[in-house]
Amino acid sequence: MHVFLLVWFGQLVSLTGSGLTSFALGVWFYQRTGSVTQFSLILLSAMLPGILISPIAGALVDRWNRRWCMILADSSAGVITVAIALLLATDSLEIWHIYLVVSLSSVFKAFQLPAYTASTSMLVPKEHLPRASGMVQSAEACAQLISPLLAGVLLGIVQLTGVIFIDFVIFLFALTTLLLVRFPNAKTAAVSEDEKSSLWREATYGWTYIVVRPGLLMLLILFATCNFVLGIVVVLFTPLVLTFASVTVLGTIQSIGGAGMLLGSLAMSIWGGPRPLIHGVFGFAILNNLCVLAFGLRTSFALFALANFLFFFSLPIINGCCDAILLRKVAPDVQGRVFAAINMICWSCIPLGFVVAGPLAERIFEPLMAKNGLFAGSIGQIIGVGPGRGIGLLFIVMEVLLTLVTVAAYQYPRLRLVEDELPDVI
Repeated sequence: MHVFLLVWFGQLVSLTGSGLTSFALGVWFYQRTGSVTQFSLILLSAMLPGILISPIAGALVDRWNRRWCMILADSSAGVITVAIALLLATDSLEIWHIYLVVSLSSVFKAFQLPAYTASTSMLVPKEHLPRASGMVQSAEACAQLISPLLAGVLLGIVQLTGVIFIDFVIFLFALTTLLLVRFPNAKTAAVSEDEKSSLWREATYGWTYIVVRPGLLMLLILFATCNFVLGIVVVLFTPLVLTFASVTVLGTIQSIGGAGMLLGSLAMSIWGGPRPLIHGVFGFAILNNLCVLAFGLRTSFALFALANFLFFFSLPIINGCCDAILLRKVAPDVQGRVFAAINMICWSCIPLGFVVAGPLAERIFEPLMAKNGLFAGSIGQIIGVGPGRGIGLLFIVMEVLLTLVTVAAYQYPRLRLVEDELPDVI
């Protein structure tokens, strides 16, 4: 367990440093382009390469030593940091460099995440896996909460070059923690020479492993559906809040959400989730859905602050319970491939939500809820009319449908009883 704690702390620091650079580069990029479209393309560039390479990355993670996968991924990110610093120092940093940097970072993350997740089951006793999953979630929450605030302060003091230098120092610390520890070797299943020689066959095995286990497949489908709706919420939340509040109020609501995510992660780390864990997935998923539905009902700061806090509070508990189930039920020698397949499918649903959010809001729901819109005299009497109310109606419709999907998924016994039906593999 002490090895996991050291690795966890190193990755916490590393995530915070990466968040500093990402935020600072985003500000630098937007200040120079002033284009929302180009900025959204940056977000897409930060996700798409990792999604596409995930199956191959998962297969290689299972072939290679997982500690060295993390070391190489972190080292590659460090090299990118140095390259950016040199370009800045020589006043040569261009817009296309940013596209290249975030794309490469996405590829390295596709190797680092499954290696990190799969290593947890080798380092942590089975009974502590839910708490370990909660700690991983808390590290991500801390980075999300601290990085933007710290980067905003540092940009005014040491400028972008100083932020990147701090990130490089942080990278050296994270790399040192990995160099100081040793991971147990994962036991590998016996495979034929033909299977060993086919990287593509290994890459697709993660998907095959899930498909033949209906409980895990249904869990993946549920998460993919939730991520699609999450993509819509992420894109439209800011425009919705700005229809009735200032940028300062928006920042306050987002900070309250970050605090909720941190507290939810700490709760999962200490509590370890309910028994069975699948009840935590479903229970907090329903709470998550109700929070987004609340966004659509009223334009109230107090309501948005409370709903955003509970929304982000529930996320690490849902993810922690799900990760703990997978770590217990998926054989350690194939966890890299399985987690890579899960990441690829779930991540791909988020940009899909990005793509459909704008047209749905601007062309369908906002006109319906305009002052003279089709629903102004009916639904408009309940949730109001005017700018932003179409987005509110879209949130309500999406979350009602998602709640029905969640309830229907719970009725499926292979998913509801997945912890009893599938044996623990560690």
